[in-house]
Amino acid sequence: MYIYRDISGLQKHLDKLRIEGGTIGFVPTMGALHEGHMALVTQMNDACDHSVVSIFVNPTQFNDPGDLTRYPKPIEDDIKKLYDNHCDIVFIPSVDEVYPNGAEPDPQLGFDGLDERMEGQFRPGHFGGVAQVMHRLLTIVNPQRLFMGQKDFQQSAIVKHMISHYHLPVKFVTCPTVRESDGLAMSSRNRMLDPKLRDKTALIFQALRQAKEDIDKKSVADIRERAMKTLTVPDFRPEYFEIADGITLLPVKDPAAHEFIVACVAVWAGDVRLIDNMIIRG
Repeated sequence: MYIYRDISGLQKHLDKLRIEGGTIGFVPTMGALHEGHMALVTQMNDACDHSVVSIFVNPTQFNDPGDLTRYPKPIEDDIKKLYDNHCDIVFIPSVDEVYPNGAEPDPQLGFDGLDERMEGQFRPGHFGGVAQVMHRLLTIVNPQRLFMGQKDFQQSAIVKHMISHYHLPVKFVTCPTVRESDGLAMSSRNRMLDPKLRDKTALIFQALRQAKEDIDKKSVADIRERAMKTLTVPDFRPEYFEIADGITLLPVKDPAAHEFIVACVAVWAGDVRLIDNMIIRG
């Protein structure tokens, strides 16, 4: 496994691989890797000849400086996991390497309203930072295939939009969410949870699953109300539970009028913010 911290060395290596032929796959991460990330690496290895994983905690997508400071950075453990899971190349750049001219998002890139709801409402500026770093990383790596998890459903929609906007020659591959045995979506933030609250986090999956069961039986308003009630327990603070169109992310009023529906949720468990989603239809 090769490790690069500079763009020049990485690109020289990738240029040689392109001359030799074969498909280059890419998984972007912010580190603190878990089994969900390893599932992405496995799927990438199965589909591509060469695998690249980046570890970069992008400061421009954190609207809370304290959240950036607290974000876990177990880099040596991450490197070992990638080696054990047969990753070919790891890219671990500094902020200055990624943003040599400063970190100003592209003011010309709009999101057609995809950033105005759910995460966008509670994390202003977040998706501008996501699109910015993804455009930069895709420009650096120039893979044929990009692998990202379904857990960050709205983020994936933003990245797909950015790829289309810039006409980037990469195929977006969505990989299923990997869950703990009780349904909690695997996340780098899970390691920050208060152990006393860990058992309660299963309520998130339960609320999503109940919404899926109720989509053809109850009104959307009743589904949302039930979910928010389920999640409103001591030390939990739900921010939103939305039933949205899976393409536009607009709120669903009449489920019968939509072929692709997703339920999305964000909850504070103590001082850790967790997000999740479930495909309801489609």
